[in-house]
Amino acid sequence: MRERGRKSGSAVGPGLYSAAASVLAGLERREGALKTLVYGSRFQNPRLLCALVSETLRYSPVLDSILEAAGLLRAEKKLQPHLAKVLVYDLLFGKGLRGGGHGKVLVLKHRARLQAELARLKVQKKVSRNEDLLPPMAAGGAGQAPRVPRYVRVNTLKTCVSDVVDYFKRQGYSYLGKAASLEDVSSLSGKKFLLDPHLPELLIFAPQTDLHENQLYAAGHIILQDKASCLPAFLLNPLPGSHIIDACAAPGNKTSQLAAILKNKGQIFAFDLDAKRLATMSTMLVRAGATCYQLAHQDFLATDPADPKYSSVRYILLDPSCSGSGMVSRVPVEEENANLPERLQALSRFQRKMLAHALKFPALQRLVYSTCSVHQEENEDVVLDVLKQWEKEFRLVEVLPSWSQRGLATCAKAKCFLRASPKETLTNGFFVAVLERQPAGASGPSSPQEFSQTVSEVGADPCLPLKKKRRKKKPET
Repeated sequence: MRERGRKSGSAVGPGLYSAAASVLAGLERREGALKTLVYGSRFQNPRLLCALVSETLRYSPVLDSILEAAGLLRAEKKLQPHLAKVLVYDLLFGKGLRGGGHGKVLVLKHRARLQAELARLKVQKKVSRNEDLLPPMAAGGAGQAPRVPRYVRVNTLKTCVSDVVDYFKRQGYSYLGKAASLEDVSSLSGKKFLLDPHLPELLIFAPQTDLHENQLYAAGHIILQDKASCLPAFLLNPLPGSHIIDACAAPGNKTSQLAAILKNKGQIFAFDLDAKRLATMSTMLVRAGATCYQLAHQDFLATDPADPKYSSVRYILLDPSCSGSGMVSRVPVEEENANLPERLQALSRFQRKMLAHALKFPALQRLVYSTCSVHQEENEDVVLDVLKQWEKEFRLVEVLPSWSQRGLATCAKAKCFLRASPKETLTNGFFVAVLERQPAGASGPSSPQEFSQTVSEVGADPCLPLKKKRRKKKPET
């Protein structure tokens, strides 16, 4: 039987299902966006894989209910959960399993029970169609959030904004200049694109613009990175030649952005506990032309701040593991999960440890803390709680005053925090805080105005000639 949206003769067997399970696991671990993981999997038919993962994600809450009620994972302990979800999606909502190896055998043993639980769920919800089981947003209803544009960061280690703009013009795209408002961004359609108003090396394309097979992407000249994800490195704003720690570095987009800001002059110590993620990150950094980094397969919490190796570290980017609740591509199953409070409590404990440890580095002057979470427990609460212990040495800095969405109004110093969301900023959900060392002589600006002037230098397009300063002639004697 032919599966929906799949060509006859396509490789649908174990390879597809295993690849889909790996992509789902990668999304859960925040290793990258959906299409980045799909194309990084090297599966021979990425469109087929992307379609299967997207549909599995769309039905994720429904599949979780059915898997729990049927007791599949309790009965088949050798069946990996992500693989089970993909297989059960295709069995119940696709066109039936055509491959799947041993996983297929295990799932088919429970086919009658799975189908019975689907029927029971329809009766309970008083619906007749599978589509009607989906929540309004997943079904494409009126409650759907605004579509997030395709953001493209120009990699200035290899090219410049003006050259990339010219390239896309030659490809038939229409360049509309710098966006003046969110309305400009939300109205993008077809082959039109804009320059971002906040980040000078970020281009904005219409939602669903697929550039994964574009030659600039393949060559590392452009990085497909959400705008909110670009903010931490941009706001850290290290000077070329600086030493930086990227405490939770994989999958590497922020690290490559830091290398570009440094112009490959300096040193980035990039940490991650997952060897597979580090290997993927290494490949990505090589493609991006980054050279000023040192990868460390170790726990950042195990590093010694007094180690002479880190004696010159003045900047730290800390983007610790979080709930990922701000990711648009993630189905918010966790919001319905009774264990969410306990999970947030465990995550926030870990995040507090990470932040407190980062502030111990003796030469540290500026730190950016960020998450892709919408929860106060992982964001404002973590920063304010840790800062109580360090308030004599560090302070919050109000940055990017033109940014509309700030911290939660119920929190102290809300104006010092940046939040992002699909509705307010047309990005993924995100949180950013900038901390600076207290002494008056500390490096970096203490006011939004000074900071804006500093980051404007980072955004200078290297393809444009810089004005030379005229030297004043010395008076003749």
